[in-house]
Amino acid sequence: MSAGQRLVLAFDFGSRRIGVAVGQEMLGTTTALEPLTARDGIPDWNVVTRLIEEWQPDLFVVGLPLNMDDSESEMSLRARKFAKRLYGRYGKPFEMVDERGTTREAKAIAHERGHKGNYREHGVDGLAAQLILAGFFQRDDVIGALLSEIER
Repeated sequence: MSAGQRLVLAFDFGSRRIGVAVGQEMLGTTTALEPLTARDGIPDWNVVTRLIEEWQPDLFVVGLPLNMDDSESEMSLRARKFAKRLYGRYGKPFEMVDERGTTREAKAIAHERGHKGNYREHGVDGLAAQLILAGFFQRDDVIGALLSEIER
């Protein structure tokens, strides 16, 4: 499937929960899915397999938690490892996307919608994954527009 027409599954990697969202690249739509529970960053791969079978994504997008100075953190390395495991298990390509600020933005959006602030019990992982995916789609739009300009 060519860029622009892919169904994309996005992940907001975490050690206890992994946010998941699905989106259609051409339409730029995103939908939060039920987060995956994880043990020290490792999900139940049977649940992930069912997710992959249900949605049949063409691409995985995984949030990359960089430090504010652009350096990598321990969580960055773990998110990269998770993305490589997705590729190894399911043979689908992946892209890492800078996720700085998405959790803070997800919490602000949830607060506006009436969230009471207990994020451990009622997380915003799916919303964070949606924001990561929306950022990926916007980045692709910007790159596409730049390529169009260059070609003229």
